[in-house]
Amino acid sequence: MRRPVAVADGRIRMLATGGVLAALSLLTALGAVDSAADDGPPSGDPPVAEESPARGSAYMGVGVLAHEGVQGRPTGTRAAQTEGVDVSSHQGDVDWPALWKSGVKWAYVKATEGTSYRNPKYGQQYDGSYDVGMIRGAYHFATPDSSSGTAQADYFVDHGGAWAKGGRTLPGVLDIEWNPYGSTCYGKTKAQMVSWIRDFTERYRARTGRAAVIYTSTAWWKQCTGDDDGFGAVNPLWIARYADSPGPLPAGWQYHTMWQYTSTGPIVGDHDRFNGTLEQVTAFAEG
Repeated sequence: MRRPVAVADGRIRMLATGGVLAALSLLTALGAVDSAADDGPPSGDPPVAEESPARGSAYMGVGVLAHEGVQGRPTGTRAAQTEGVDVSSHQGDVDWPALWKSGVKWAYVKATEGTSYRNPKYGQQYDGSYDVGMIRGAYHFATPDSSSGTAQADYFVDHGGAWAKGGRTLPGVLDIEWNPYGSTCYGKTKAQMVSWIRDFTERYRARTGRAAVIYTSTAWWKQCTGDDDGFGAVNPLWIARYADSPGPLPAGWQYHTMWQYTSTGPIVGDHDRFNGTLEQVTAFAEG
């Protein structure tokens, strides 16, 4: 597996190209989610089921698990990969020392969703991971049907998604994936979705000086953006695929920076691999 890093003049530069129980309770509700191509705003989307989850309850990979949830484990060497986890309020208070002892060296914590939800466990999770020595960052669960990309980027930065130098804070992540609340593509055309993502990423970069990581699955990206290739040159890719390899990547990215490979890991369900060494994780955090 090729790593999303380049070494030049002695410096490492990251190439931008580069919870199951809750999900089971969502599967019935997600039956109402359409799997059509969403070429335009749907006029006949079925109503969201009464058991649809409450806004704010989504977490990284919830839609991926429901739509693409074939579980697997990575094959091949881990020598050039670094283990990580992603958490949200679904995990509650996380046993960070146990994760650290198991070999997890970095973490992402859900901070926000839309422009009204903040993770009530954010402090224990974000600070707790840092306290045991992990390099950590925050992610935002996107709901493009509720407000603009610009507004959601601002809400994210203002409520836990900011970035700081020092090699211990990872850049913020835009979690854009299958909609757990209704229409697959949030009622947007492909062009409208691309515009929404661009508004979010540009605003985040203007506010923090860092390019946001985009977390998505190849299948969703193809369906809801038309496999747009306009982000790979700037935004690092976090690919979601629960299998033994990351598989084909969305257009525009030659490499993935991170890979969410399972939702059934030990201690914490969602486990990830950084496509590089721990030193490269640190370099990525430093910017």
